[in-house]
Amino acid sequence: MVDPICLTILDPAGPGRSTCSYCSRPGQRSTKKTSFTTTSSSASQLSCPVYMDMLDRGWGLRSGGYLYKPNMKKTCCPQYTIRLDALAFAPSKSLRKLVTRWNRYVLRDESSGAQSAKHKGGSAPASFVDAIHASEVSFLKPGTSSKHRFEVTLEESTFTEEKYSLYHAYQRRVHKDEGNTPSSFTQFLVDSPLVRQPIEYPSPPPPHLPKNYGSYHQMYRLYGELIAIGWEWASLGKLSAMREISLVREIQDAGVEEMKYLHMGFYVYSCPKMRYKGEYSPSFLLDPESHLWYPLDAWKPLLETHRYASISFPGCSMGAITNGQADDSSSEDEDDHTYPLDLALKMLPESLWDEVMIVSSASNGQVHTTPASEWTRWKHKEYQTMVVSMVEALGVDLAKAIILDP
Repeated sequence: MVDPICLTILDPAGPGRSTCSYCSRPGQRSTKKTSFTTTSSSASQLSCPVYMDMLDRGWGLRSGGYLYKPNMKKTCCPQYTIRLDALAFAPSKSLRKLVTRWNRYVLRDESSGAQSAKHKGGSAPASFVDAIHASEVSFLKPGTSSKHRFEVTLEESTFTEEKYSLYHAYQRRVHKDEGNTPSSFTQFLVDSPLVRQPIEYPSPPPPHLPKNYGSYHQMYRLYGELIAIGWEWASLGKLSAMREISLVREIQDAGVEEMKYLHMGFYVYSCPKMRYKGEYSPSFLLDPESHLWYPLDAWKPLLETHRYASISFPGCSMGAITNGQADDSSSEDEDDHTYPLDLALKMLPESLWDEVMIVSSASNGQVHTTPASEWTRWKHKEYQTMVVSMVEALGVDLAKAIILDP
């Protein structure tokens, strides 16, 4: 019997493939199933430390609790995990202009198309963090007035009609999606397997900082109304990215020394629309062979000439990029993509299966487990493939820290 609090419980699905949205026209997917995953899983419960370790091994998390690890050598558009050193981040001139333009709109009601002008009687914020908060009503200095009431809050990822209405309008306008529903919104942006865990501040933090690790919605309000649609001129997406960078710095300044990086999902060099993440510097990509981090600039020569690249082991780099695009001619022959179960079992120690835990039953809030080696389905190839591919993708140490529920 295992105490379920803060456990990570994953339902492995094994290797898979699907069509690709990176090497296709906007709003479409590739004609063939050329996007491959080493394995994937749905998470019923996911601890924040385990999730962090999974990100550092190249995993991604999509809507709800769907976790997946791209098969970098086979997939048409390799997805490299990217993170930003938030403490060393220095905004470019164009990013600084975005912050200044937004602050001047909120504080002085300058029109969105107005050219920046020097104003007497005011001074620029002393730091990046100060500039990010300069126009928020809760950060205005006593005696300072603002033309517009602007608020930013972090809220738990819960459903409200207000949030759904904004999401619905965005999907219709940007993605031409007329079929989204409250349930699809909930699945995509509300449901989360992450278990909230306290952030260990050495002393009480400022009131605007989160108290727990978990899933949040960052809310922008003008005069109490959520905004996003119709504010293209403000580049709210880039402003939001800089607010997340600022959040990392502020949590670190509040005494959480390990808070340093902002994980930005995947960087897909073969897809021009995904390269924007490289605008935030200094960024680092995760080497898929060694799981070490290298500066983005060090990757670019390899990524310009190889579909799959490794800095730690250059000899493993393979494939070619044609005209900046990945090849969409991958074979769909089932035999070409069969998981090498026998080889994987030989590479992993046999004793490991006494330490990998499988859910045997769950009732009354209690989870009962059994070692994989004693699992009744262990000798079934289908189930064995699910478990072994999952363990291989997690790594031995991380695999011992979770519970599988096939």
